[in-house]
Amino acid sequence: MTIDAENLLDSIMESFSRIKHIKPTDIPDIDLYMDQVTTFMDEKLKPSTRYPGEDKILTKTMINNYTKNDLMPPPVKKKYSKEHVLLLIFIYYFKGVLSINDIHAVLKPLTDKYFHSEGDFNLEDVYNEVFDMERSEVDSLMEDVKKKYAEACGTFQEAPEEDRDFLQKFSFICILGYDVYIKRLLIEKMIDEFGLHDKDKGNKEK
Repeated sequence: MTIDAENLLDSIMESFSRIKHIKPTDIPDIDLYMDQVTTFMDEKLKPSTRYPGEDKILTKTMINNYTKNDLMPPPVKKKYSKEHVLLLIFIYYFKGVLSINDIHAVLKPLTDKYFHSEGDFNLEDVYNEVFDMERSEVDSLMEDVKKKYAEACGTFQEAPEEDRDFLQKFSFICILGYDVYIKRLLIEKMIDEFGLHDKDKGNKEK
């Protein structure tokens, strides 16, 4: 027995289609209270979560912790600007692979220079540039997943037939996990090489 290539691969490709990017034009131009921020993020990002009916994208505790750990500036009169929401989107994607300390190291230079910038280039411009690039990567990522999937299907040909299906799926999980592991090491190396950490802050909790 082998991996059910048709069903599993279709499911994987369908999961790519559920990934939604929030456009800056989707974000209200007015400042929002915390409840409005969490509702907005849930509405936009829940479809791509593992359990859309149960998972929470953001909670009040999370937002308060992000502010406490200096991942973003505090709200003004309990209201969050469009730029706050942009930072929360960055944090949402980073937190799955990076520690709080590393996220702080990456975002701090952006917030110091571009948060509420009065110049011609601001945080929204940074967001647009990055997410335009990420959207263009979807096709190549899908092809890479298909390639890794095909490699996994070719493993454990000599294993007992009753175990082959599980072992091939395990192989697929391992190769995807290794890919994430290597990319995380690369990101951490870049953060360290660029000297982005504020050493006086010490190590924050992962």
